[in-house]
Amino acid sequence: VPALATETRFAQRLREHLEEEQLLDGRYQLQEVPGGRVALPVVEEKLSQLRLPQEIPCGLVQIQDPVPSRAARRQTPAQKLRDELRRLLGKSWSEELARDVPRAWQRHGDLVLLSEDCFRAAPWEKLGPALWETVASALGAQRLARRGRVLPDGMRSPSVTLLLGQDGWVEHVDNGIRYTFDVTKCMFSPGNITEKLRVASLPCSGEVLVDLYAGIGYFTLPYLVHAAAAFAHACEWNGHAVEALRRNLALNGVQDRCHIHHGDSRQLELRDVADRVNLGLIPSSEEGWPVACRVLKKGTGGVLHIHHNVETLPSPAPPQTPVLQAEWGSLEGAGSDGEVQHPTEDGGKETLGARIRPEWQRWAEATAARIRGLLVELHGQPWRTSILHVEAVKSYAPHVHHLVLDLECRPMLP
Repeated sequence: VPALATETRFAQRLREHLEEEQLLDGRYQLQEVPGGRVALPVVEEKLSQLRLPQEIPCGLVQIQDPVPSRAARRQTPAQKLRDELRRLLGKSWSEELARDVPRAWQRHGDLVLLSEDCFRAAPWEKLGPALWETVASALGAQRLARRGRVLPDGMRSPSVTLLLGQDGWVEHVDNGIRYTFDVTKCMFSPGNITEKLRVASLPCSGEVLVDLYAGIGYFTLPYLVHAAAAFAHACEWNGHAVEALRRNLALNGVQDRCHIHHGDSRQLELRDVADRVNLGLIPSSEEGWPVACRVLKKGTGGVLHIHHNVETLPSPAPPQTPVLQAEWGSLEGAGSDGEVQHPTEDGGKETLGARIRPEWQRWAEATAARIRGLLVELHGQPWRTSILHVEAVKSYAPHVHHLVLDLECRPMLP
């Protein structure tokens, strides 16, 4: 770190001058250096602007092991980032630019994924690579990327730009399961962690699972690794996700217990194989319901896990009914350090009440009736469907909730 060394009696005057000119590097303490002098750290990018009064004798030195200041030790990463950018911009800094600095982000190993609404003002573009190097340094990252809106291509492909680094492959660990994926090619939703934990605790020993929308293995892997499913059929039509899924199965040592079906799950030729079917597609998995009914074992049936976004009217709901029971995960949001662990997709902050909303119950009952009709039509004999559980995963927007219905489907004996 560059610093100006001067005699102790001149240190206070030099400090005041550097602070006035916004040249003092507040990340580090003043330090004693050989010769009975004191060194004041300065901002390296602004050395060319240095103009010192002649009555303050000093010389430029390099501090090899700078000691962080108390203020720097107390700073959150978000504060540190803002201060680093203020130093980089100097007199060009403004409150408008301050509002354009991210307050939250996702971290995947040495890669930080920024939100789409940051660094959009014109002055940032003039900084070029120096901007991304500064951001990465402040956040302790080697690579940076910025996400955009999910592309409307039917595959939920991300629109992510790599800002710093050579590639977007990262590794993420949830509940002891390793996931690797390319953030520029594949979606990863930390907000689904509560459902992945729940899936991992289900009693699936000896069962065959069909995951109709496997992605990179969000739910396929918990079923295989923790829930002890005997075998899984993982369906996925996004080639980039299939590549990541293959790697993830191998990373977790379960590649011999899973067959990947690369293509449109609506064209899946499997029949009469599944004890359990996962339909993890939102906003609706309805197009997969006929397929789910076909792959269930026709002699014994099984359980469907049906994901859906349900809109809830903002009106008081009656007390919880005995028909359905729900379990709630923790509220999602950004921690004090700015890193988002379980973000909502669109900033929904509505608190989930510990009760089943009327709209949720109506949706669950309607879905159960629809599935029962599909099974009767398919097999030509009566079936029963029983609502086991409704799980509220997260809110996507005000009054819109991602729900999962656990629906037991069994053929009725003659």
